[in-house]
Amino acid sequence: MSTIRINLLPHREHRKARQRKNLIAAVGGTLITALAIVAGGHFVIAGMKENQAARNELLRQEIVKLDAQIKEIEELRAKTDSLLNRKKVVETLQNNRSDLVHLFDEMARLTPDGVFLTSLKQTGDKLELQGMAQSSARVSTLMQNLEGSPRFDTPNLIEVKAATKDNYRVGQFSMNVKQTPPQPAKPEGDNPGEPPKAQP
Repeated sequence: MSTIRINLLPHREHRKARQRKNLIAAVGGTLITALAIVAGGHFVIAGMKENQAARNELLRQEIVKLDAQIKEIEELRAKTDSLLNRKKVVETLQNNRSDLVHLFDEMARLTPDGVFLTSLKQTGDKLELQGMAQSSARVSTLMQNLEGSPRFDTPNLIEVKAATKDNYRVGQFSMNVKQTPPQPAKPEGDNPGEPPKAQP
């Protein structure tokens, strides 16, 4: 009986070569896919970076605009405060001018005959009066008039000394008196217990 021998070496080499090619093709395909994924990821990331950079630039420009607007608002606020301060100063000057007119009018009304004021100095709500009187009784009358006025309070005589004016003996005096704010006039019918007036 004869033995048949088959040489499988070329077939095996063929199969190995085919497997090698398939492996190389698979590795190559994997590398190409990986490179494509990396390249695609790179482009995506680059696009995201560009978009973020554009957003950052837009935000920077808006911040610059807001800073400019805030600066304008602060300048307007400073101008407004300056105008309000000026308005307060003008109102204070107007009120003081009116108060001075009333003050001099009241002092002229309260100063009795025979008393001459030579100096009037105002410090806050305190007045310092200096003048001359024909007698001490007239100085007392001036103090009583000041104390009875609703515009003044607590007159305080500092000194009275004898002096000579135009060959006449006079009393030279100085005193302090406190000013009180004027009270607003009460409308009629506000007094308790007072019956309301009948309407015609």
